Amino acid sequence: MQPLRLGVNIDHVATLRNARGGFYPDPVRAAHEAIMAGADGITAHLREDRRHIRDEDIERLKRQILTPLNFEMATTDEMVAIARRVRPHAACLVPEKREERTTEGGLDLQGAPERLATVISALKDAGMRVSLFVEPEPAVMELAHRLGAPVVELHTGAYAEAFIAEERSRTEAELDRIRRAAAHGASLGLEIHAGHGLTEQNVGPVAAIPQIVELNIGHALIGAAIFVGLGEAIRAMRAAMERGRAGAR
Repeated sequence: MQPLRLGVNIDHVATLRNARGGFYPDPVRAAHEAIMAGADGITAHLREDRRHIRDEDIERLKRQILTPLNFEMATTDEMVAIARRVRPHAACLVPEKREERTTEGGLDLQGAPERLATVISALKDAGMRVSLFVEPEPAVMELAHRLGAPVVELHTGAYAEAFIAEERSRTEAELDRIRRAAAHGASLGLEIHAGHGLTEQNVGPVAAIPQIVELNIGHALIGAAIFVGLGEAIRAMRAAMERGRAGAR
């Protein structure tokens, strides 16, 4: 079984900074702290409305951090141009709506496949590893493969919501969806990542899925950091991930 990587999303450090304006707390400092605590990479989402991460944050992250930078982005011409200029290690294509609090679901791969294929090709040509943030369904894995994306990130939000609601049967059903999608995607040659709504309490069963090689987690870590510090929050999350992975072995 492959080692399980942790990507730490620092968006909500920037959310806190922007609540008062100015420069503190600095998401780039948070990235350095996360790396020192054991993060394998840093994720940041530059949204169209710049509600948290700003353009200069992306520029500074690319210049200053030594681990991979995963740039979450919508499939707009503006974001494609920024990604091709900055050239992060990875670009994760996500749906984006102005009125949503956070990303609410996976990309619609059927809505505009020609557009998606063009964006994927442009980012790959610029040297980025491209992933698609998608719903955990085998049919979606087929579409992602046909579009030429080497990586998918499975949306774990429905599983997380069921877990929080303590609805055992729905939690198991959503976890089974993730398992089936991960297995099918891997059989097609896709690299499988997962994320959204994962916490120290619910991450174990997802970490146990052998085809998943990376988890991207942000909100839960930044929330826990308020009480225990970012380094301790990341170390606790990694321990929970490792317990889940060890159980699978």
